[in-house]
Amino acid sequence: MRAQPIIAVHGGAGVPAPERMAPAQRAAACAGLRAALAAGRDCLRDGGHALDAVVAAVSVLEDDPTFNAGIGAALTREGHAEHDAAVMCGASRRAGACTGTRQVRHPVQLARTLLDDGPHVFVAGATAEALARERGLALLSPEAFVTPRRLAALAEAQGRGAAALSEESRHGTVGAVALDADGHLAAATSTGGLTNKLPGRIGDSPIPGAGTYADDAVCAVSATGRGEYFLRTVFAHRVACLAELAHLGLAEAAERALQEVAALGGSGGALVLGPGGVPVFRFNGQGLYRGHWSLAAQAPSLAIHHHPET
Repeated sequence: MRAQPIIAVHGGAGVPAPERMAPAQRAAACAGLRAALAAGRDCLRDGGHALDAVVAAVSVLEDDPTFNAGIGAALTREGHAEHDAAVMCGASRRAGACTGTRQVRHPVQLARTLLDDGPHVFVAGATAEALARERGLALLSPEAFVTPRRLAALAEAQGRGAAALSEESRHGTVGAVALDADGHLAAATSTGGLTNKLPGRIGDSPIPGAGTYADDAVCAVSATGRGEYFLRTVFAHRVACLAELAHLGLAEAAERALQEVAALGGSGGALVLGPGGVPVFRFNGQGLYRGHWSLAAQAPSLAIHHHPET
């Protein structure tokens, strides 16, 4: 039996409290989520693989300075944007990942190139950028990724300390999961990491099994939050193991894995999708920029805090 295709996305768990979110900020976030979902849904509607859909959706978010990925990503202590991304295919469990790029416009597309063509799963820095150039991927100057909002957050972090930053200024990540008509799952995650991070710092987002994971038999996962804690719990694979081996439902598995992150002192959230096509969103902070759109629905469902936006 054919599956009902669905795309789901998140724009990170760095969300201000409802009373602190300006209407323009809310509108921009919802517009970005809607555009990403539309790009992914178009792929699924045209018969595309789940992998096509998640890469298309995340590419849109990487171009949107509202979110911490691609253009408008968080800055290192030296004032540069360094990007990380990963993709994983649930059918083959092939993965591709890159880290520390400063010129690749869409790191998620470089990750996809590695998954499709390369003998390696993970490349970094100058090697990753050389590969992107060789494959004809779009490049930008490093300055093109830097926005006034991120410069202000960096100045605040360096003046008052990173701990004084608001949740939305401190970190964030974007991601997508999808189920296609053939029942295949895929996941993709992209991020600029932490504001005022050490150059070369790597979080969970580009690590298969930590911030990104997909297995057709179980689920696809994209996580967001303070990456060090998600690395330490091998979060995304932990969700899958709790579902497959402990026989928990995906919602309970995600909640249990997030509790383990919280027990270590971390915060964040996750997007999980299983073969049944029902997306699960879990977070332990103020909120999670999120949404989903199936081919059966006329309009997407969007949410930021604990109530739907549409």
